[in-house]
Amino acid sequence: QVQLVESGGGLVQDGGSLRLSCAASGLTFNRYAMGWFRQAPGKEREFVAAIIWSGTRTYYADSVKGRFTISRDNAKNTVYLQMNSLKPEDTAVYYCAADRRTLYSGGDYSADALYAYWGQGTQVTVSS
Repeated sequence: QVQLVESGGGLVQDGGSLRLSCAASGLTFNRYAMGWFRQAPGKEREFVAAIIWSGTRTYYADSVKGRFTISRDNAKNTVYLQMNSLKPEDTAVYYCAADRRTLYSGGDYSADALYAYWGQGTQVTVSS
């Protein structure tokens, strides 16, 4: 079955950096766009970033643009989220997800209903 396993979360100070990883198995990874979402306590899950199946196009929420970078290594079945200049408001559980559409290169990746598979999440806490 499909498994997505996130890692790399932790506690970091305001202005610090973290790199999240998401290792995928049970699917043909290079056919799927991948996304990162996050959910803070008491808030709805929100879109953070997405990368299309080929890795040639990326999308970001306005709140993280210029600070976060999504990338993928199709040879390793892994997607990454490099997070720089972290702020306390970035504190959340971060989830990776695999698009339910294969080889899709359109521009719509922000709705969580578009994703078929989800990881268990990794906690990111940014202290002020």
